[in-house]
Amino acid sequence: MLADLRAMQVAPRKGLGQHYLSDPGILNGIVMAAELPEDAVVIEVGPGPGTLTAALLPHVDRLVAIELDDTLAEMLAQHFRDQPHFHLLHGDALAISPAQALARTGGIQPYFFVANVPYYITSALLRHFLEADPAPIRSVVTLQLEVAKRIVAQPPQMSLLAVSVQAYAHPRIVRHIAPGSFFPPPKVASAVLRLDARPQPLIPTEARTQFFDVVRAGFGQKRKTLRNSLSAGLNLPTARIEAALLACGIDPRQRAQELHLDQWVQLAYELMD
Repeated sequence: MLADLRAMQVAPRKGLGQHYLSDPGILNGIVMAAELPEDAVVIEVGPGPGTLTAALLPHVDRLVAIELDDTLAEMLAQHFRDQPHFHLLHGDALAISPAQALARTGGIQPYFFVANVPYYITSALLRHFLEADPAPIRSVVTLQLEVAKRIVAQPPQMSLLAVSVQAYAHPRIVRHIAPGSFFPPPKVASAVLRLDARPQPLIPTEARTQFFDVVRAGFGQKRKTLRNSLSAGLNLPTARIEAALLACGIDPRQRAQELHLDQWVQLAYELMD
């Protein structure tokens, strides 16, 4: 597929964060990390020239590829036209819900999300899928190594991104990827991240907004103590915040990055009362 791109004189577009995986070992490793059953349904975002697509197709029952780039979408449609279980959606993945993508290509059913994620939309894309109904059973994505490290972080290095992802899934870094595994090579190291969905969400849908309001307020001024950052971010008296923290067994002098995920959940519910 990369040879097809060169023949067509199509250069990766920097504005779309296009860095194409070209290392067969990494591509096969991504497929293996997904642990796909024989009847797997997979959504792939940003397939580019189709190198990961080609590695996935022998292992799935249905592959839904969502590609924004006009030229690449045309090339993918031609290259995989003889694969009846390949379905191409030409458009912005952030504007197409997983349910819509599935409904338009054979029906809504449990699925996996596997992709070489465009790095500039990593956080938005993960949120798009993790908060979706239905959410993927498992996600395996390539992303910037530093972002992957932030996602898997634990106290005292928690981040808003870590809480946002870990509230929905159990993340782990499967392997690191050197820049030379891509065409063109990015300027940063990358990683393969696996996300296994929680059997039950930590936060029910009806409480999601309030939960993340609390978390964002806590991380809004990371250098401040939770007592002060939450008071400022939620516009609540410090006495109210301190009482909630103490009720959860949290020292008001602690900082946001020091809290465990279950403490955030407990604190959010305490502040909802």
